[in-house]
Amino acid sequence: MAQETHQKSPTIGFAGSVDGLQLADVLQLKGHNRFSGCITVEYGTEQGMIFFRDGDIIHAEQGKATGVAAFNAIICWPGGRFAIQPKVTTTSRTITESLSYLLLEAHRLMDEARTRFPQQEPVQEQQRALPSITERALSVAGVAYAVVTDSSGVPQQDDSFEAESLAHRGLALARIGNDLGGLFGVGTVKSAAWQGRNYQLLMFEARNNYLCVAVQGSSQLSQVETDLRAALTARKQS
Repeated sequence: MAQETHQKSPTIGFAGSVDGLQLADVLQLKGHNRFSGCITVEYGTEQGMIFFRDGDIIHAEQGKATGVAAFNAIICWPGGRFAIQPKVTTTSRTITESLSYLLLEAHRLMDEARTRFPQQEPVQEQQRALPSITERALSVAGVAYAVVTDSSGVPQQDDSFEAESLAHRGLALARIGNDLGGLFGVGTVKSAAWQGRNYQLLMFEARNNYLCVAVQGSSQLSQVETDLRAALTARKQS
């Protein structure tokens, strides 16, 4: 069993409360800090473990699940408590995907998980004073949602769950693009696209901010990108 490969020490790091998006922030921080050890997460009676080695997630366990399936189950929990334990390690290796990829895919799954964990109080629809660039993006056919975020992933003039979730996905996509840009020596990313089976995402960089656009799964991504660029360019020229 995988549990038999764990090497434990009585030394425990720190603990705190967490929701799904904050857990992603904790994981990103540990990745940047090249953390080695384990993050344990509890939600109600459920428990999960995510293992790092030199900043890479290498293994996860949740119930009978291991690997990516266990990681996705843990990060989709809407709340809980976590503990960071740098002295707990494992010899198991069930995850080879990058941290950025794992978080990008997990954020997509978090949207789907909302239907399994309904909110206690209904969210009232409200009018928001959105940035003009966001309003122009929302006017393009096929655009499901759009948000402007700063370089740290904080949505501008939109505090909704949708904005925060989309901003995190857009920032993760930007980081993947920047990593590839550095690898091939072409600099930072100016735009990027993600096309999944049920989810599509566009990201544009402008003056240290990002425009993150969720595209309806039934729409043609390339056509929406073309229409979106035309809408933004037309406004600049007018």
